[in-house]
Amino acid sequence: MERKKNAGNTILTVLFSVISILYVYPILLVVINSFKKKAYISKKPFMIPQGKQFVGIQNYINGIEKTGLLEAAMVSVFITVLSVFVIILCTSMCAWYITRVHNAVTSGMYYLCLFSMIVPFQMVMFPLSKVANMLHLSNPLGLVVVYLGFGAGLAVFMFTGFVKSIPLEIEEAAMIDGCTPIQTFFSVVLPIMKPTCITVAILQTMWIWNDYLLPYLTLDLKRWKTIPIAVQYLRGGYGSIDMGAMMGVLVLSIIPIIVFYIACQKYIIEGVVAGAVKG
Repeated sequence: MERKKNAGNTILTVLFSVISILYVYPILLVVINSFKKKAYISKKPFMIPQGKQFVGIQNYINGIEKTGLLEAAMVSVFITVLSVFVIILCTSMCAWYITRVHNAVTSGMYYLCLFSMIVPFQMVMFPLSKVANMLHLSNPLGLVVVYLGFGAGLAVFMFTGFVKSIPLEIEEAAMIDGCTPIQTFFSVVLPIMKPTCITVAILQTMWIWNDYLLPYLTLDLKRWKTIPIAVQYLRGGYGSIDMGAMMGVLVLSIIPIIVFYIACQKYIIEGVVAGAVKG
């Protein structure tokens, strides 16, 4: 019996190792081709660059110059950091209020947040661009407001599950000591919610940093571009693409988010589990 169990574990280990390689291989392929001359990327995409194929960091330099990557990176960092901060602040307070105040209004707010998670984005693309234009949201600050609306559903859902696990007696003790509701939230509740805050921050950062459609539909592209939008400017006329520069820019764009995810990945399971267990 024990031998069969070990054999099964070995098979599963091999199977999932192969699946992991299949997921990692496309990223590795992009890195390899980012050091090739663009003529060889299409001809020999799977070969490691060597000899006359190898161009060093020239593709990276060309990509940065052609796309204005540094300016786009500054816009992406500004939008991502501010959006994540606003989402965490607003949705954590909303979830706390929804959980602690039981009436028809809070129930309606909660179900609206859940409903926003299942509405296909294609249904709201045109109204979104129209409303954003009418309200003059075609700038980085306006895009932060848009991201708050789209990111609120999942964040409220996760925060609500976690707040239910916080004993109400802790908040009552803080209020007996003279804390106002706002002081109670920021001094007592929010520090306890740290695991879920980190989890929400990771998920929202990965989404916002890599997002293409919302900035494309909302921003004034003559003035502001995020990294995903800047990458498309490597496409020339008649479908021509500078593949070498594109590979270099793609590598530079995914490095920050990969580093961020690796540094914070342990908090994802911790936050999800903490929000799923009610004390």
